[in-house]
Amino acid sequence: MFEKEMRDLMKIYWELICAFMRIGAFTFGGGYAMLPLIQKEIVDKKRWATEEEIMDYYAVSQCTPGIIMVNTATFIGYYLKGIPGAIVATLSVVTPSIVIISLIASILTTYSSLAIVQHALAGIRVAVCVLVLNAVIKLWKNGIKDAYGIIVFAFVLAVVSFTSISTVIIVILSAVAGLIYTTLKQRGQVK
Repeated sequence: MFEKEMRDLMKIYWELICAFMRIGAFTFGGGYAMLPLIQKEIVDKKRWATEEEIMDYYAVSQCTPGIIMVNTATFIGYYLKGIPGAIVATLSVVTPSIVIISLIASILTTYSSLAIVQHALAGIRVAVCVLVLNAVIKLWKNGIKDAYGIIVFAFVLAVVSFTSISTVIIVILSAVAGLIYTTLKQRGQVK
């Protein structure tokens, strides 16, 4: 009995390691670009979380100190296996990045002036823009569901574009507005 439980436990940790190492190794462009990979690995393949849960983790990750990719991995690992799961997911998602960045940094310092390297980097920037746009489209589809969502989106876009208010404050105020709206809607005071 104990051996089977131990095998099952090791299996989930191994799956966490493999999934988050893949995400860490193939996420170019930062946290926003990782959303399609998380969708594929965590939601579609493993079914460890729903799309809505991933969006919630992602939203909270943007508000907490640290790198969005690391925070999201930590939340998902914690959701699955508590603190040990959070540690495994976090270490797994950062390890490929550390190795890749170390290799690229050593190469770039030597060859950054070459035209072929500069052209390759220009191509990578374009690909990253597409990945970020893909993440924005997915966030839009899952986050904007009615006229209220469009109003909040427009207001937050204006505030972010034309003020220097902290994103943490904006997210907290948006959460409060969402709570107020939901409460009023449940009471029938808003349609």
